[in-house]
Amino acid sequence: MGYGELIIRSYEAQNDRARVEDLERRCEVGPAERMFLFTDTLGDPICRIKNSPIYNMLVAELDSLLVGVIQGSIKLVTVHKPTKDLARVGYILGLRVEPLYRRRGIGSSLVIKLEEWFIASDVDYAYMATEKDNEASFKLFVDKLSYIKFRTPAILVNPVSRRISRISSNFELAKLKIEEAESLYRKFMSSAEFFPIDIGNILRNKLSLGTWVAYPRGESWGHSGPNGGVPSSWAMLSVWNSGELFKLRLGNAPLSCLMYTKSSQLIEKFLPCFKFPAIPDFFRPFGFYFIYGVYREGPLSGKLVRTLCRFVHNMASKSNDCKVIVTEVEGSDTLRLHIPHWKLLSCPEDLWCIKALKNEERNRLHELTKTSPTRALFVDPREA
Repeated sequence: MGYGELIIRSYEAQNDRARVEDLERRCEVGPAERMFLFTDTLGDPICRIKNSPIYNMLVAELDSLLVGVIQGSIKLVTVHKPTKDLARVGYILGLRVEPLYRRRGIGSSLVIKLEEWFIASDVDYAYMATEKDNEASFKLFVDKLSYIKFRTPAILVNPVSRRISRISSNFELAKLKIEEAESLYRKFMSSAEFFPIDIGNILRNKLSLGTWVAYPRGESWGHSGPNGGVPSSWAMLSVWNSGELFKLRLGNAPLSCLMYTKSSQLIEKFLPCFKFPAIPDFFRPFGFYFIYGVYREGPLSGKLVRTLCRFVHNMASKSNDCKVIVTEVEGSDTLRLHIPHWKLLSCPEDLWCIKALKNEERNRLHELTKTSPTRALFVDPREA
């Protein structure tokens, strides 16, 4: 490269923690020409991967300076392909390169090294997610490293206000025991794309706040899940408290956005009769709840999903830290129509890209990526 020897090695907490945190503070998430987010890892740079079954973090050093990091996790999930329904996948996240050292091949070198770790760990596919308009990320993974567009899920973001949402008296809500929730997910969502085989570990994690179901009032719910007495319509979802792991902060926002945020908060506080929802203060560090595992059945299931989302909003409104509720669904799934969200804050098309790491999987990748998403997409909260 002409800039000294680039060394890529595993992260060492004792020696690297402070330097990685400093790098994270200087690296924005998202295209710099628009608003972007800064991440505060709360003193734990591996916070976003440490709840995964297998994980690794690599750092890049150039002339003894830490100039880049990347993280990866490995798990067993369901996939939609003709020969088998399980695959070992590696997720790539947290790629950061020191702004002054970009466009020197450091990012691609980190990805290649992480792929080597995936291959040594018998991974079938590597995949990553990025903003649809992130040109730099697209060029790196798709144009240079041969990743292929896989899915374009929608990220739905709803702000949390102090105003309590009304819950319809026509529906019953119940919190499930972990064992019951696991049984339901394995029964009804185990065929969803990227459904994690270790769903029980997710539900038992301290960051998972619980799983709730909703069904019409007057109908019954079995103690061990829907059986002979399954309701005519029902819905379920789980909630993950991402704010316990890391905080976000908005940067590069135009003055008009700041003024709108402040004015909306004043209107909600002093003129509540207008019922104008305030935009939270995203310019200070904040946390968020992530809704995952949304499932529904029956003619009233859309209304039941909306009711559960309102319940989660009311739960979040009691938290001083949670400013938004986020969920991610397959872009073509009509489920998104029943999940409250603001278009201003949401992303209609997130971009998932995938790459086969084994020769026998490369021939199947075309069919996997070109097949229309006929099944629901399960987004693991550990990757939110």
